Amino acid sequence: MATDITTLVPYKNWGYGAVELKAMAQIAMTKGMIFSTLIMGGAIGTYYLPDLLMGDEEPVHMVRILKYTDLGPPPSIQGQQAAPAVQVAAASVRPSIGIPVPVPDAEVSPEQTIMTQTELSTQSAPVDLGEGAGTGGAQIEQDIQIEDDAPPPDFVAYEKEPVVVRKVDPKYPEIALRAGLEGNVYLKVWVDKEGKVRKAVVLKSDAEIFNQAAIDAATQWVFTPAVMQKGPVSVWVSIPFRFRLSNK
Repeated sequence: MATDITTLVPYKNWGYGAVELKAMAQIAMTKGMIFSTLIMGGAIGTYYLPDLLMGDEEPVHMVRILKYTDLGPPPSIQGQQAAPAVQVAAASVRPSIGIPVPVPDAEVSPEQTIMTQTELSTQSAPVDLGEGAGTGGAQIEQDIQIEDDAPPPDFVAYEKEPVVVRKVDPKYPEIALRAGLEGNVYLKVWVDKEGKVRKAVVLKSDAEIFNQAAIDAATQWVFTPAVMQKGPVSVWVSIPFRFRLSNK
């Protein structure tokens, strides 16, 4: 027959059981969480609290309304220091021109009077229109036309390029014709503001015998002038001349 343990050990000597241990463990865990939370909060507060206390405060703008009576009397100008005087060097020699000289009353002519503004307006000023009409007068001369004789730079900006109006073919040199020579000549011509060729320069040539013939022909060409915003401009234009024999 089995013996019941409760009959052998009194109830008061059992101690705590599983239920009590679980309850005490829950209470201890809760206390530990609360305690650890307080410690962590204190540590975090200790780190950030000085920054929060010493942070920059928003500036406070004080506006004070003054009345006219609070301004007081204006400062006196008598007590202020006067500006320093600037010394100006006087002329070493007094001017003698333009100084009025008094004339005795006996020498003044009573008939001499001063013309009024109305009388002055009716007077016409004398005009010198030629030589011999008087000394010291103005002379009218013919207008002098100033031409721009300086060639333009190598590059000139323009909106409308020059167009050939009249073209003259070069004359084939007699010596080259007899010798059966052919060649190419490239010229750079200066076209002025009127579209005329002012100058021709050889850029490249296969045979010098054709250079002068090409230059003579290019100087007779006529162009429409190059146009920029303000009007015609002088420019350089390249012209190729090709000398070829028709029987070849």
